[in-house]
Amino acid sequence: MGRDKDMSKDMGMNMGLDVSESIRRTKQGFEESFHEDSFYNQQTRDEEQLNRLLDCLNVENGMKILDLGTGTGYLAFPIAERFPHAEVTGLDIVLQALHRNRQEAERRGRKNLQFISYDGLEFPFADRSFDWVVSRYALHHFPAINGTFQEISRVLKPGGQLLISDPAPNDCDGDRFVDAYMQMKKDGHIRFYTKNEWIEIGKATGLAYTGGFETKIRFPKKRETAVGFNEIVNRFESEVVRSYEVEITADEIWITERVNNLLFQKKC
Repeated sequence: MGRDKDMSKDMGMNMGLDVSESIRRTKQGFEESFHEDSFYNQQTRDEEQLNRLLDCLNVENGMKILDLGTGTGYLAFPIAERFPHAEVTGLDIVLQALHRNRQEAERRGRKNLQFISYDGLEFPFADRSFDWVVSRYALHHFPAINGTFQEISRVLKPGGQLLISDPAPNDCDGDRFVDAYMQMKKDGHIRFYTKNEWIEIGKATGLAYTGGFETKIRFPKKRETAVGFNEIVNRFESEVVRSYEVEITADEIWITERVNNLLFQKKC
């Protein structure tokens, strides 16, 4: 328990925010994105990376798969289509996304796919319910990451596996320019984690790292949502900012982010 508290402190968990308030702000930010029809998921599509993630999944008939922070179902739909004899559940706090996903699943006739809402903390499932948990570009929004991993471990069956995909800070970015940059958009961004940080979080909850790969994403932000950008840039070393290949156009700011794609297995 002491180790868990130390890790939370070292990694800046909750960042001084009340957890419930952080979840509320994240939910509001993404609900507004859906309302404006400018959802973040549209900016992060990567077919090559998606196929590599799908190829990581060793799924047998009857297995149950949880897509945590499913968003628009970017992972959930192709997983359900590739493995029609598995049961896929998308879990999220964003009600508009879940409503649209349910409509789309019905339109496609996907009987092996369901979408469920929750409070952002406790998963509404029994212990040892899933063979796989997957999550893509979502975990950096979670304000209580150790608690989330405890929930992941709880709902995984012994020997079950976790696949996460989430951007990472550059090695030179110890002061976390990238987090300050991402927090300009009020969608509840908390923190990107290094590979070693993920491994330690997993280890503390009985999840052993088994392998992975790194990709990159070229990520755009509307300049209108980048209030305070110049002030943030001036706070950090110029070589750190340059390491993200920042490019400013008339309407957008682009940066390149590394992405950790990591596999874990729950101890039997």
